[in-house]
Amino acid sequence: MSADPKSIPVARPLVGEPECEAAARVIRSGWLTQGPEVAAFEREFAAFTDAPHACAVSNCTTALHLALLAAGVGPGDEVITASHSFIATANAVHMCGAVPVFVDIEPATYNLDPRLLEAAISPLTKAILCVHQVGLPCDLAAILPMAHARGLPLIEDAACAAGSEILWEGRWERIGRPRGDAACFSFHPRKLLTTGDGGMIVTRNAEWDRKFRLLRQHGMGVPDAVRHGAKQVVFEDYVVPGFNYRLTDLQAAVGREQLKRLPGMVARRREQAEVYARLLADIPGVRVPSEPAWARANWQSYIVRLVGGANRQRAIMQSLLDSGIATRRGVMCSHREPAYRAVAWRAAGPLAESEWAQDEGIILPLYHEMTAGEQERVAEAVRAACSA
Repeated sequence: MSADPKSIPVARPLVGEPECEAAARVIRSGWLTQGPEVAAFEREFAAFTDAPHACAVSNCTTALHLALLAAGVGPGDEVITASHSFIATANAVHMCGAVPVFVDIEPATYNLDPRLLEAAISPLTKAILCVHQVGLPCDLAAILPMAHARGLPLIEDAACAAGSEILWEGRWERIGRPRGDAACFSFHPRKLLTTGDGGMIVTRNAEWDRKFRLLRQHGMGVPDAVRHGAKQVVFEDYVVPGFNYRLTDLQAAVGREQLKRLPGMVARRREQAEVYARLLADIPGVRVPSEPAWARANWQSYIVRLVGGANRQRAIMQSLLDSGIATRRGVMCSHREPAYRAVAWRAAGPLAESEWAQDEGIILPLYHEMTAGEQERVAEAVRAACSA
């Protein structure tokens, strides 16, 4: 194994001088909060995803919350979703006073199993919230007809999926081009495109977009940009109770530079995923991830599956950490977390695949500037740990 003592993080954002200059430009302008940079970022992100509307917000959790509210989700309703996701997915449902109904995943994709959705629908079902887990698109072609047949809004948790693509009617298109009713993105530093934190909601529904913009700014009927640019005195009013879910111009300026980088970042991740697949393929007891023919992931994270359950998972993660290599366990299951012992939820059948994915998965280091030598070092460490 390499004697290189340098530690390898699980992730590292790609930021540099363009982002520094963008932030400095905003600071020099004197307009720091939601303003012209946010508006420009929204236009550019909408163009990137080929969406009619894009609304920037403070993070993906708030994006999911607003999307569910626009769908009419409220107290006592049910929303079908995955437990096998970052807890924010379930939390957004809970924030509406609704009950998450958890459906198991397909083991090959970590995404909702469309075959199980029909049995999860009840008279209380108000929406379906699917997840493009770790950037791998879920099977929208199977989920959408079911949602449409039942008259249920479909919201996409695309937190990890900026730049991912799906083959739709013979044509590759980016996740975010509205197929469901709204798609919600995260710009956390673990994602490819980062603004430090932040989020975006894209939709083709002009009325939903109007609601997003109203609710993100305390329910204020007159946007700041209109008031500040007015030639006459304007008194704002607050037409509904709302939230402070705004993105700042500082973040948006960084996001605009990140968006320029995104195609190159995705191409690089896809190359790195191929390297990992080659290096790890022959290690006994290790299963490497793959894509369906209709999906192109951005490889936000690279998860390998281990045969042997949680005890082996922890031992191998510790072995890698002792070698200076950071990892994370497989994606969490919300229903197993202490927070959901006292919160209403139900499962539409066993969640065995979700639990196995959490217990057998390890997220390996992957970031834009990771070298081939570092990937080889990680693979050697995995091989040694599995042999032990």
